[in-house]
Amino acid sequence: MALEHAILVSLLEQPGSGYELARRFERSIGRFWTATHQQIYRVLKRMESDGWVTAVDVGQDGRPDKRDFSVSAAGRDVLTGWLREPVQPEAVRHDLAVKVRGAAFDDPAGRAALISEVVRYRADHEELLARYLAGEKRDFSGQEPDAGQRLQHVVLRGGIAYERMLLDWLDEVLIELRKES
Repeated sequence: MALEHAILVSLLEQPGSGYELARRFERSIGRFWTATHQQIYRVLKRMESDGWVTAVDVGQDGRPDKRDFSVSAAGRDVLTGWLREPVQPEAVRHDLAVKVRGAAFDDPAGRAALISEVVRYRADHEELLARYLAGEKRDFSGQEPDAGQRLQHVVLRGGIAYERMLLDWLDEVLIELRKES
């Protein structure tokens, strides 16, 4: 997937400025596709010159003007074409998994350091799961969702399931590492 596709999806969900888009990447879509603010602005500029997005200058009181982006018909066509392409299996890169395998070749002090890192990593993912669950409660409780909201929710549930699976795996990793310490 190219960053352009993630931006098109996000702008179709809700048009906005580059800053607002970068914030959305930090909060939600960024768990599946990351980008820096600079990358987002650079790609938005290219997408605008390619005719995939349009921008409207919006004046703001007491703040610099902003540019609100939305997806053009050409951008929708690009996204539709990409949506219909086959999905290829991705190579998974997971530094922690390689470190866990490598722990068999480290001394007890190194394994103790790895245990501390796994504990820290686990806490980060426990916090992320809590944020996902809070977002689910906030965004998907009490009202009948439309098709777009149902699809957003199913992606969020996938993130929740992934985080739960990862936490279970990290618990197993800690058990095994502690046996070796």
